[in-house]
Amino acid sequence: MFSINTYTKRRHRLKSKLNTGIALFMGNVDASMNYTNNTYHFRQDSTFLYFFGLDYPGLAGLIDFESGEEILFGDDFTIDDIIWMGPQPTLKQNAAKAGISQTHPFAKLKDIIGKALLQGRKIHFTPPYRGKNIIVLSELLNILPAQVKNQASLPLINACIALRSIKEPCEIEEMERHMQTAYRMHTTAMKMAQPGITEQEITGIVEGISMSGGGMVSFPVICSVRGETLHNHYHGNTLKLGDLLLLDAGSESPLHYATDHTRTSPVGGMFTQKQKEIYQIVFDANNKALAASRPGITYKEVHLLAARTIASGLKDLGLMRGDVDEAVAAGAHALFMPHGLGHMIGLDVHDMEDYGDTLVGYDEETPRSTQFGLAALRLGRRLEPNFVVTNEPGIYFIPALIDQWKAKGKHTAYINYDKLESYKTFGGIRLEDDILITETGNRILGERIPINPEDVEHMVKSGA
Repeated sequence: MFSINTYTKRRHRLKSKLNTGIALFMGNVDASMNYTNNTYHFRQDSTFLYFFGLDYPGLAGLIDFESGEEILFGDDFTIDDIIWMGPQPTLKQNAAKAGISQTHPFAKLKDIIGKALLQGRKIHFTPPYRGKNIIVLSELLNILPAQVKNQASLPLINACIALRSIKEPCEIEEMERHMQTAYRMHTTAMKMAQPGITEQEITGIVEGISMSGGGMVSFPVICSVRGETLHNHYHGNTLKLGDLLLLDAGSESPLHYATDHTRTSPVGGMFTQKQKEIYQIVFDANNKALAASRPGITYKEVHLLAARTIASGLKDLGLMRGDVDEAVAAGAHALFMPHGLGHMIGLDVHDMEDYGDTLVGYDEETPRSTQFGLAALRLGRRLEPNFVVTNEPGIYFIPALIDQWKAKGKHTAYINYDKLESYKTFGGIRLEDDILITETGNRILGERIPINPEDVEHMVKSGA
């Protein structure tokens, strides 16, 4: 946990943003894997972690915006628990770590919420994403489970987004410290990118490095020679000379802050000429987006800069044609990059997206586009100091999408479908860094994982 002062200040800042009703924060509970007592690795709810910091199941927090009360609900461990788990702090001792003095057994929560409902008071909560908490909220609020998410509090959601978007010094320090683990994960994978190695072998090693660094992976590892599939979780291929290995992988720090990086490596250590040409375009897009990211610019503008860089590079290769600005405005480049440039990152790898990614990434000034590709941009709003975001341009040759667009005659003024035929087996390249927006610009968190094509080749060869 961070200091007591960190959590008390966070709750105080939240109280300054809402002045009526009660906020209810449901912690997570253990989730059974294949029978009751065989559970998945426990992961606490991020909003609960942010305001209360306690990282074990069976808790709920309450903030009364009118009285100022702060209450932690939970149950003390029984002797049966202690037999299996060893000595454990009491609920009151754990609450004190977060600066909470008032505690109640979990069953008392129903009485307090029931009384508030009878008084006509507003119960604020963020959208639940786990079935158990949906059921508990349904019972507490006397509404059907299907109605629970629709009753989530927009004022509380907006207040949480405002607070969590700006990373505190302790959060930045935690994230930066854990970048060492991310560096080891990706450089190890590069060294393993040799003919005859399987994707699963690399995935297993990468996940092990994450665990040895203090936390589980922050999302299921994407490790594939079929990088044109954006979220490819199949790991059954064996690497062969000439393949490109795309690894998109991140780790959670001991306090659950995420890393998220992507690197694309040539199996055996040498890019072909065609691979190097496409890689260089993505590398240029990454660096130009990095240089442009600063307070005051919208990330939508940075995304479009990366898109123009990609379209210009592909035009130089004869894969696109016509006016680059017009092509990007029309969305023709999205054939090659159908996703957004990046997203917020913090306690969640896609930070706060349980609140709704449009609420997190957009505002009245910058509404979300409906255009294919641009609509997938998760973060479009104006950047501010101490935002932490990902920068992850890519180029992909997706045969099904190419065939569909070609059959429809889509964007023929900007896309050279004849030349594109020879790229349909190419795969995909993505390059991703985690960046902190500073007062005057930005900086990459941690030591930059090798990204220059020559450095990547060298790192792969060093593992042969």
